[in-house]
Amino acid sequence: MSMPISSIYSKTITIPSAAIDENGHVNNVVYVQWMQDIAVEHYASIGGIEAQGPDATWVIRKHSVEYFLPAFEGEEIEIRTWVEDIRKVRSLRMYEFVRKNDGKTLVKGESDWVFVETKTGRPKAIPVEVERIFTPK
Repeated sequence: MSMPISSIYSKTITIPSAAIDENGHVNNVVYVQWMQDIAVEHYASIGGIEAQGPDATWVIRKHSVEYFLPAFEGEEIEIRTWVEDIRKVRSLRMYEFVRKNDGKTLVKGESDWVFVETKTGRPKAIPVEVERIFTPK
């Protein structure tokens, strides 16, 4: 495995009742929503929105999620994300969901993001200014 190009961004949440499914644990789809939410939050926190400019955005090409253990309402979990690599028009982002009280990994995931022109939706080369924001200072 290569070294990530960004530092790890994390936040702790308490699992709300709205995330629980008929099986009594966090619904699988909720993890995908949390992956997207923390990716956007991380990107915004390091200046990504400003660096990319108004004529480009990121879209998802593929999500991959591996579930290890269930999580339940009221539990605190830490969500971690980082950028693993950047290629010409794509970027691989990784995720981990860890239960705070025992440190066990609940879920691991990754998303393949594509940088695109807003108007056309066509892939666009990732500008150097965007690449730079991911490098830890």
